[in-house]
Parts: sequence; C-alpha cells; structure tokens
Amino acid sequence: MPTSDVPKIALAPAPGPSWMADAIVDGGGHLVPLADCDAIVWADARDHEGLVAALDEAPGASWVQLPFAGIENFVPYLDRQRRWTCGKGVYADPVAEIALALGLAGLRGLGTYARADSWSASQGHSLIGGSVTILGGGGIAESLVRLLQSFDCHITVVRSNVQHMDGVDVVLEADRYADSLPGADLVVLALPLTPDTEGLIGRNELELMEPHAWIVNVARGAHIVTDDLVDALRDGVIGGAGLEVTDPEPLPEGHPLWSMDNCIITPHTGTTPEMARPLLAARIEANVRRFASGQDLLGPIDLDAGY
Repeated sequence: MPTSDVPKIALAPAPGPSWMADAIVDGGGHLVPLADCDAIVWADARDHEGLVAALDEAPGASWVQLPFAGIENFVPYLDRQRRWTCGKGVYADPVAEIALALGLAGLRGLGTYARADSWSASQGHSLIGGSVTILGGGGIAESLVRLLQSFDCHITVVRSNVQHMDGVDVVLEADRYADSLPGADLVVLALPLTPDTEGLIGRNELELMEPHAWIVNVARGAHIVTDDLVDALRDGVIGGAGLEVTDPEPLPEGHPLWSMDNCIITPHTGTTPEMARPLLAARIEANVRRFASGQDLLGPIDLDAGY
C-alpha cells in the first residue's frame, strides 16, 4: 500500500518506455527511483535477473506489475511479500482475433492456396455450424467465444476451474482435456504454460483429433511436442496446424514445419507493439489508481498456480 494518496512508482529498468511513464502519471502516480518507491512497473518481459536486482534496491515496493501475461521467466523469483500482477487479459482481443484467423485460414485451405503456383482443386471445411474446443478459460477464450457466436458453433472450453461461461456449450475439467478433442473441427490452445501443461499435446492427443481438424496454438510453443506435430502433419493424422508460437522459438530456418502446406506460422505477433502499447498503458493506469485507493488489482498472479 502506498504511504500517501499519491503512490510512488518506479519504472524499471530505467529509463523505461515513455508511454509507460505517461500511464503511471495518468493513473495518479509519482515517478521515483527504486529506493524510494511503493511499487514497481517492470518493463522488460525477459530480464528476470534485472528484476531481482531491482527488488533488492526497492525494499518498500509492495506491488510489482509485469508487462506480459506469460510470466514463466519470473515464476521462480516471485514472493509472497508483495502483490504481483501481469498483463493477464490485456491482449485477449487481438490474440483471439489471430487465433480465429489462423483457424479459418487453415480449415479453408488458404495455406495451400497461398503456396500454389497454378490453379488448384477446391478443398476446405466450413466452421459454420462446426465444433470448436478451446483449451484454457481465460481472457483469450472469452474473447474467442464472442467472435465465434456468429458461426453458430458448438463450443467446448477446458479450464482448471469449471464454471459457466456465456456462449459456451460445455465446460470440462482440465484433466478431461483429451475428451474434448474427438469431434472438434478446430482446437485452440489458449492456456498458461506450467509444468502440468508442457507437452500437453503429443502423438496420442493428435491421434484423437479428426483427420480434417486444425490445431491452433496462441499460447506457448511448449504445449505441443513439436516432433510429434511434424509427424502428424506429414502423415495426415490431422488437417493442419496454425502456430502463433513454436518450440523452439524462433523456429529455425529449414525446420520441416516451414515447408508444410498444412502448417501456417506467424512469428508470435498476435499482438504487435502498436496494438499492445495502448492496451498495456490502460492496464498500468488502472492499476496505479487501484493501488492508490487500496482496491483489488487487475491481472493478479496466482503464485500457487504459477500464472
């Protein structure tokens, strides 16, 4: 909690992006050095060592805001002496948009058509009236469900906490995720990466899917066993894969996935910097205001769950 109505916020690593500084000020915060701060807005999504050093410099920091929803780099360094928040839910709409784009492009054969150098035979499956499975029940899933309403799909969501979701036909417990794969035309991965979800989709799971179905991953590459996916695509076990993320990442030049007609890859750009800045700025501004007034913060990290 801040010691006054004007929270003292450190933006680090210094000097930090100017738009983040503006968001802190617009939220009513006062920019100060680490040694004097009540809270830290951390700007570098990969520099966990820098964050550890910053925490040592900021003994009074009771809240830390991380920039992205994915926090696996930082999980070993989170503590219970502070409140921790991240970009959870901030980027849901644009990421859901690219998930739908990849799914539609795959099912309608656009990857094959785009690579063709002559007129080709027709192919594809319509998503209208089809079946969609979403692994993950957070903000991306909620946004994707809204986008799918006009397609009149049967939607199944698999999530750790089973609860009603508007527009969703079936909600399943996380340990029943394999039950959601048969019959789906489109399977979308939109869940956090944890030890329990690493390698979630391998050969066995891919073989449960329909031969025409596409899998779309907008979460983390390590959810899918890459070698198993390559084999499944090559053997026609599934229709194809739309990959916003890969394992390894970046995907090396010459990797088999690059040359497969039934694989569409985007370079982890579901949210571009131009899209992300106003969204994250709004989150920072809102959380600074909430911190000052003692309200619950947006995007809280569950230390036990690891996301």
